[in-house]
Amino acid sequence: MPSSIWPYNSPGIPDDLFERLPGIPLTKREVRLLLLSYLRLEQHSVVWDIGAGTGTIPVESGLLCPDAQIYAVERDEEVVDLIRHNCMRFGVKNVQVIQGIAPHCLEQLPKTPHRVCLEGGRDVHKTLEQVWGYLQPQGRVVAIANNLESLYRLSEGFSKLQARNIEVVQSSVNRLETRGPMQVFAAVDPIFILSGEKL
Repeated sequence: MPSSIWPYNSPGIPDDLFERLPGIPLTKREVRLLLLSYLRLEQHSVVWDIGAGTGTIPVESGLLCPDAQIYAVERDEEVVDLIRHNCMRFGVKNVQVIQGIAPHCLEQLPKTPHRVCLEGGRDVHKTLEQVWGYLQPQGRVVAIANNLESLYRLSEGFSKLQARNIEVVQSSVNRLETRGPMQVFAAVDPIFILSGEKL
C-alpha cells in the first residue's frame, strides 16, 4: 500500500526520506532490501523487529503487508518516538512500538511471531535464543552481524538451536557519490545477514 511520500508498490525507500537522529543507526536501503527478501513476509505475518533503530524495516514491512502485525522494539524513549514519527510520516498504521530492552521485554509482546528481524545489539546471540522460544513453527529469524564476534555468536546460536535452511550472505554495496568535482564509488559498510527457520 503506497504512501504519499513513497507512492510505489515496491520496497527500497531512499534513506534520506526517513527522519533521523544523530547516532541512531539506519539500515541502508540496499541492506534493507536483502533483509526484507530473507524475511519472506506473508500478508498476515506477525513480525518482531528487535533493535528497530530508525524504523526503516517496520515502515517498509508495514507498507508491503498492511494486514501484518508488526512490533518494533527499542530501548530509548527518544528512538521510540522517532520510529513512531517515521511510521506516521509514511502513513503506516500496523506498527506497534514497544519500549524495552531485549530479551527481557519480549514477554510484553502480545503475539508470538512468524518472522523476527534482529538488527544487532551486544548480546544479539542471547536475544536469538530467547526469540526462538517464542517463534511459531515454520517461523523465520533474520539477523545482522556487523563484526566478526556477532557473526560467530549468531552462527553458533543458529546451529545450537538446530535451525533449518540456514543462509548467510555478506552485502557488498558501492554507491556513486559526488565529492567536489569528482564522482566516486563509496562503499556502504559490509554486513552479514544470517537467516534460519524453525521446523
